[in-house]
Amino acid sequence: MCNVSPAVDKAGAVSSLLIVTGPPGAGKSAISAALAKHASPSVLVEGDQFFGFPAEGAIEPWLPESGVQNEIVTEAAAAATGRFARDYETVYDGVVGPWFLPTFALAAGLVELDYVIVLPPAEVCVSRVAARTGHGFSDEEATRKMHAEFDRASIEARHVLAGGSASLEEPVAAIRREREAGRFRYRVD
Repeated sequence: MCNVSPAVDKAGAVSSLLIVTGPPGAGKSAISAALAKHASPSVLVEGDQFFGFPAEGAIEPWLPESGVQNEIVTEAAAAATGRFARDYETVYDGVVGPWFLPTFALAAGLVELDYVIVLPPAEVCVSRVAARTGHGFSDEEATRKMHAEFDRASIEARHVLAGGSASLEEPVAAIRREREAGRFRYRVD
């Protein structure tokens, strides 16, 4: 991430934010952690943590009735992430569908950022979710639903890293290379 052209915030200041997203089981967390290790100083924001903040009355974020809650959580996560991005190479690991990308960017205070959807085949995601230990999410139906939402989302193909590599090094290298080339740059219109 060291040679990446930085993004710009609303005031024109330089910032650096890479959002690594996709459905559960896509490998976002491992990829994001590896990417954050390639820069110094860096920050890794684990977006799932923000969905743990709502307490009493919280709605599972994949349910249709969670829309307002998801918007609030996304804006809160984005605000914290945007602040880090002004001073650190920042990687955001979490579910930020293209439908929430403008909301996230604006709440982060950024007009530009880098955005990549990691999208292995649905069966790969389902298998990975089923094999998880010590993770709070294991819902196959929700995994399939979120995979389908990412798969049919309206976003330029350049933002999607498809495949299901068994190695971590392959997608990390691809993201670093393609980010440096500007492939993942997203600008709020």
